[in-house]
Amino acid sequence: MNIQRLTDGVSIRRQLADGTEQQLQAVKEIIEAVRAEGDAALLRFAKKWDKAELSALKVTQEEIRQAADRFDPQLLADLTEAAQNIRSYHEGQQQQGYRHDRADGSYVAQRVTPIESAGLYVPGGTAAYPSSVLMNVIPAQVAGVGRIVVTSPPDSDGNLSDGVLVAAHILGIDELYKTGGAQAIAALAYGTETIRPVDKITGPGNIFVALAKREVNGDVAIDMIAGPSEIAIIADDSAYADEVAADLLSQAEHDQLASAVLLTESRALAEQVAAQVKSQLATLPREAIAAASIRDHGAIYLADSRAELIRAANQLAPEHLEIMTEDAEALAEEIDHAGAIFIGRYSSEPIGDYFAGTNHVLPTNSTARFSSALSVYDFVKRTSIVHYSEQAWRDNQEKIARLARLEGLEAHARAVESRAWKKESQS
Repeated sequence: MNIQRLTDGVSIRRQLADGTEQQLQAVKEIIEAVRAEGDAALLRFAKKWDKAELSALKVTQEEIRQAADRFDPQLLADLTEAAQNIRSYHEGQQQQGYRHDRADGSYVAQRVTPIESAGLYVPGGTAAYPSSVLMNVIPAQVAGVGRIVVTSPPDSDGNLSDGVLVAAHILGIDELYKTGGAQAIAALAYGTETIRPVDKITGPGNIFVALAKREVNGDVAIDMIAGPSEIAIIADDSAYADEVAADLLSQAEHDQLASAVLLTESRALAEQVAAQVKSQLATLPREAIAAASIRDHGAIYLADSRAELIRAANQLAPEHLEIMTEDAEALAEEIDHAGAIFIGRYSSEPIGDYFAGTNHVLPTNSTARFSSALSVYDFVKRTSIVHYSEQAWRDNQEKIARLARLEGLEAHARAVESRAWKKESQS
């Protein structure tokens, strides 16, 4: 890993392409094919890209039961406990509406209700992610979403991984479909003969999934445009170089475009971590992917002060930020922009990926400056309610009409005043 000084004027803002013109055009063609051909397009794309000959798109309850029967009991218990932790955390996000009553008999209120349906995308490809099933489904369930649909790409045998099936089993999901990529997003947005459309699509995926979500946004709601995984670590001489390196590699192994960054004031630690990353890379099963990530998107930055470290971290606004310093909790209070913060030596980022209960669907590419983790809030709507009494109308109608005319909207003013004319004519 290259070691650079922040004072050299380097920019650490994450910059990734939004996809090539060819990729965008391919996504548009896929979406149009799904809208025009429905299931036939999904089956054709499964054969073309997943090498899967599918006779049906929907996963049967028998497939889910068989996966649960052959699944390792200890792993089943681990996934179940993780689901409980995730549910417990997200239950804290439940919101109640409110009502403000006024002395004149009027009131204003806010009603919180769940969306009716959600389509949750679970990536496949180079790895299967049962944890993503838990992270997407559970906040939707806690919010009270009535219909939850999960899609994931099949393997070449036409199956979803046992882990994904078992996660669905734990959560009681009965709409699970074998389709991935941009075609899955199109199916969720517009529907096919088998898959009814949904109101909102959530979940991470590759560049084609991200581009497809961007294309359908507006016809259906989406959570975010999530890019490749990121980790930044702030560490001092109290940190262990082998642990810092292991945590950097935990994200590098996700994707060749993943980013792993160390921020430190210690040149000794920087050099030790660089050596450890090189050494540990050689033992990873996904060495080629992690090595490409480290080579192209990994870096170690040396700062001259604590203030410079904090400024750099907030500029980067990473998806995951670990703080491994003697004063980690105090330093965390100074971080304004991060998808999730992991405080102290024992809070390695994978703990959040799997077990702590916080959501691992997080903003990337510096969008943590203005967005947040997937949550219950993503699956509810907030409706404003207004009830004006006659007294409240009498006291305020002239003021409202004046404000309407200030903006040149005469019909607005007359709408309020029309009650006055009617009252006077009836007296």
